[in-house]
Amino acid sequence: MAEEQRVAIDDERYMRRALALALSAEGKAGTSPIGCVIVWNGRVVGEAHNEVGMRHDPSAHAEIVAMRRACESLERDDLRGATLYSTLQPCGMCSMASIWASVTRIVYGARREDVHRMYFEDRHLDVGDILRDAFRDDSRAEGGLLAAECAAPLWKPEDEPPEDAQANI
Repeated sequence: MAEEQRVAIDDERYMRRALALALSAEGKAGTSPIGCVIVWNGRVVGEAHNEVGMRHDPSAHAEIVAMRRACESLERDDLRGATLYSTLQPCGMCSMASIWASVTRIVYGARREDVHRMYFEDRHLDVGDILRDAFRDDSRAEGGLLAAECAAPLWKPEDEPPEDAQANI
């Protein structure tokens, strides 16, 4: 099997794992259905779903919690060589944390146009822009993997979420 084909199969497998984490958060108080898996040297080293309300911590996005767990499990401060799989395009905070952690590759599912605008505080920038602005030529982002499946549990662009469910608006 060609390397490119193997990577595509692995990408789908890990994104499906991130999606399962996202779906496991549905209906849990203080969570959102967003999941993240971090893979380093072919093994999952950190994973999480969004835990912002559960932890009363605005930084407890799925990506941040997964990065914390990955660094702890590896007993190191950086994730050079790791791939981060997120069901939703990382926000500005998570993108910057990925840069600081030296994540090599970011693969995400739902793109900002697939979900309600409340999920992004910085609507004109995406993770690719942030990586370029940080002069990170050793990191890259790829989006749209299983986009429809990853967007399904989230509010859609045309939805009118109740006020108590809204963020960043």
